[in-house]
Amino acid sequence: MTFDSLLLLAQQPQGGGISVGYFLIIGASMLLSFMVGGMLKRRFRQYSQIPISMTGEEVAKAMLRQNNIHDVQVISTPGQLTDHYDPVRKTVNLSEVVYHVNSVAAAAVAAHEVGHAVQHQQAYAWLGFRSKMVPAVQLASTIQQYLMMGAVFGLATMGSPVMLWVWAAVFGVTALFAVVTLPVEFDASKRALVWLERSGIANQMEHSRAKNALFWAAMTYVVGAIGAIAQALYFIMLILGQRNSDER
Repeated sequence: MTFDSLLLLAQQPQGGGISVGYFLIIGASMLLSFMVGGMLKRRFRQYSQIPISMTGEEVAKAMLRQNNIHDVQVISTPGQLTDHYDPVRKTVNLSEVVYHVNSVAAAAVAAHEVGHAVQHQQAYAWLGFRSKMVPAVQLASTIQQYLMMGAVFGLATMGSPVMLWVWAAVFGVTALFAVVTLPVEFDASKRALVWLERSGIANQMEHSRAKNALFWAAMTYVVGAIGAIAQALYFIMLILGQRNSDER
C-alpha cells in the first residue's frame, strides 16, 4: 500500500465525521486484543492447575524481603487479573486467585508485581517517567471521551484543522504512555523470572511456564501500544491529507 493510498483511507467522509479507516483501526485493535487476552486467560487457567510450594502472598513477601523492601504491604484485592502495584500507598495488590493460591501462575503474577516495587525502590527511570505522565494521560483520556461524544453528534468535527490537532495531541499522549509502559512491564517480568530462578521456588519446567505466562501478559501491553499508536497515526495522516489537499 502506497503513502497516497494510506492518506486516501484516512480521509474523512463528507461532513468531517469519523471515516471507515478509523473504524478499521479500532476493529483490528479490538480483535487483536481479544485474541491475546483470550490466550492470556487460557494460559493463566492452565498454569493455575500446576501447584508449587508457596502461595502468591508468600512469594510476594519473600521477594520483598530478599530485596530489602520492608515498607510495602501485600494485600488481597477482589476480581481476576486485577493485580497491580500501587506506588502511592506502597502496596502489592494481588487478586484472590493469586493471593491465596500456590500455583505457577500465582507465583509469576506475584513476582511480577513485586518487580514493580523493586523498580520503585531503585528509582527505575522508565517507571518514574510513566508516573509523571499519569496526570497528562488522565486529562487526555477525559478529553478523548468528550471528543468521541462530540463526533457522534457532529460537534467535534474532523473537518477542522484545529480539531484535528486536538485529536492528534490527545491520542499522541495516550500512545506515548502506552509505549513508555512497555519497558516498565518487560523489566518487571525480567526481575520476576530472575528471582524465581534464583530462589529455587520453581523448577526448570515450572520456570518456563511462568515465563510463558508473563510473556502473554506482556503481549496485552504490546497490543495496547500498537492500537494507541495506530490511532495517533490516523489523525496525523488526516492532517497530512489536508495539507496535501490545500497545496493542490
